[in-house]
Amino acid sequence: MNKEISTDIFSREVIDNPGLSIVRFYKSWNGACQIIAPIFDELSVSYKGQASFYSVDVEANKDLATGYGIMDVPTILFFRMGMMIDHSTGLTPKNILIHKIEKALSTLN
Repeated sequence: MNKEISTDIFSREVIDNPGLSIVRFYKSWNGACQIIAPIFDELSVSYKGQASFYSVDVEANKDLATGYGIMDVPTILFFRMGMMIDHSTGLTPKNILIHKIEKALSTLN
């Protein structure tokens, strides 16, 4: 399931996770973010047990967004063992997100 996180717990949840972490940076009022939110939630259910899904409100966590160079939303970052391995910015189609997730999971094996 998709978990809302903040700067305070980002390191513990994402950086310290040896598996695949997928983090969506968003703004609640942004139209593209509202469109991709249910897709992200659906993927979090589909890949439960294989990847951890998180959401970060950039307006409430500006320092975290700035630290990762988030200039546009939605932005989705893919992490493995604390390292960013892929990203997606804008309204990315579901099939592209699935491809990125599958690619990231294949590198874990």
